[in-house]
Amino acid sequence: MIFNTGAALLDTIVLSVISKEPEGTYGYKITQDVRMALDVSESTLYPVLRRLLKDNCLETYDRQYQGRNRRYYKITPQGKAQLSLYKEQWYIYVNKINKIIGGGN
Repeated sequence: MIFNTGAALLDTIVLSVISKEPEGTYGYKITQDVRMALDVSESTLYPVLRRLLKDNCLETYDRQYQGRNRRYYKITPQGKAQLSLYKEQWYIYVNKINKIIGGGN
């Protein structure tokens, strides 16, 4: 993608990916799902996950998987509210851009 992928867009995509899994999901799977939209590395995503945890948009828990702990991330009610706001702003932004590049009014 040649467009700027700022923090708000990345937060939106990460929260959206995690919100699709009612029981939460783990870091590697989040990375793979986000990569369907953006070319990002795990080293880019883990600071985003830590920030969203700090902002109380996510919570974590550990679960055993093949003899090791796997950390799962789950969206919180505050995270759902933030995602809703991001989506609302995204649709406004996209409509404005479409009017400009699509030639609409």
